[in-house]
Amino acid sequence: MISVAKLRLAALSVAAAVMGLLIAYVTLNSQKQSADLRAKLDEVESQSYGMAEHFKDVLRDGSDRLARYRATGDEAAWNDVLKANTELGNWIQSQVAGPLTPRERDLLREMGTNYADYLQNVAEVRQKIVTTGPEGNPVPEKLSQTRRQMFDLGQELSQAHLDLRKKYFLEAREIVWRLNLTILVALLLLFLSVIGLAVFAYRDMIMPLRSKLVETQAMVDQREKLASLGLLAAGVAHEIRNPLTAIKAALFTQQKRFQPGSSEHDDVKVVEREIVRLERIVNDFLQFARPAEPELVVIAADQLLLETKLFFGPQLERHRIQLTLEPSVPMHIKVDPAQMKQVLINLVQNAADSIGQDGKITLAARLSRKPLLEGENSTVILEVADTGRGIPPEAQKRLFDPFFTTKETGTGLGLSIAARIVQKHGGVLRFQTQANRGTTFDILLPQANP
Repeated sequence: MISVAKLRLAALSVAAAVMGLLIAYVTLNSQKQSADLRAKLDEVESQSYGMAEHFKDVLRDGSDRLARYRATGDEAAWNDVLKANTELGNWIQSQVAGPLTPRERDLLREMGTNYADYLQNVAEVRQKIVTTGPEGNPVPEKLSQTRRQMFDLGQELSQAHLDLRKKYFLEAREIVWRLNLTILVALLLLFLSVIGLAVFAYRDMIMPLRSKLVETQAMVDQREKLASLGLLAAGVAHEIRNPLTAIKAALFTQQKRFQPGSSEHDDVKVVEREIVRLERIVNDFLQFARPAEPELVVIAADQLLLETKLFFGPQLERHRIQLTLEPSVPMHIKVDPAQMKQVLINLVQNAADSIGQDGKITLAARLSRKPLLEGENSTVILEVADTGRGIPPEAQKRLFDPFFTTKETGTGLGLSIAARIVQKHGGVLRFQTQANRGTTFDILLPQANP
């Protein structure tokens, strides 16, 4: 669950980061496009404003120089006319060399044709002046018409530049509009990602933590109550044990007065059995409330299992329960033999209660590497496996809780005491169960050097 939550959190974080990078990329790219269009606009605008005036100035200057030549017939004036015509041709050539739109190319092509006609008309004027002299030579109509056409073409070329500027301006507006729309969508996606991240973090991380905190607080309160109850039970059990001892001694004395097989003798047996059960309950309470510190010694792991088998084997055979010990390699553990045998006896007894009749309990010892309280190291596992009914799901979560039991006559302290004993040995008690197929309890203990 935690790994899935981390993956979802990482995915949402990556999505938010991608949205941020997308916004940055679109912004930078749009700024670059806008800068390029702005440069083009500035260039076209400067050309548009100066083009018509410059063309008119060049054309007007050529006309003035031609008029002076017609008036004087001077060769110096004719050289000025040639210079003005050359300047006009150079201007047309400079426009052809630049980047052109189809409309501008058509206009310049037509302007070049008119310029050729203009030069031819000027040459005809020159010829007349050379032949007849400067007096009495009116301006030819063809020359005036050609000059007007060139002037109109210059105006149209300037307008074409203005149209191109308008086109670039519309493109810039479209880029800005797309930029704004893209940023708006990206911001919306980023906002949704952040909202999803917050909702996910609250739902899948904060809420479970709050629930776990409430559950932990409830468990702490329950453990405090159980601790108080344990101390109280320990005091009560200690006070009860002495009267039970006296009652048991007096009952033993009275038992001698009755003949075996009589009803009185049977009644005494029942009382004696219940006193023994009371003593066991009292001893469990005392052991849970004030557990003894283990006296550790190094022993062979299979020695405890063998003693447990010898202790329980004959008793279980009467219920047709087979208790087997699997062979194992030599391995050693450092434990309190009495306390660890108590744990094994408790687990075997629970396994037998789960089976009832006709089943099998297997004892085994094996080496492994499992995480223990001190960390991961070489581990000896003492295994008690049965073929019983299994543990119900509702009981699995509370299996090691004090005073929780599924038996009618149980105290609910057996597994709690067993888990505490294993923990004091630096080990872990765990289980695996399957309905109608059995349960396996593993006692994980650090391996010791022999």
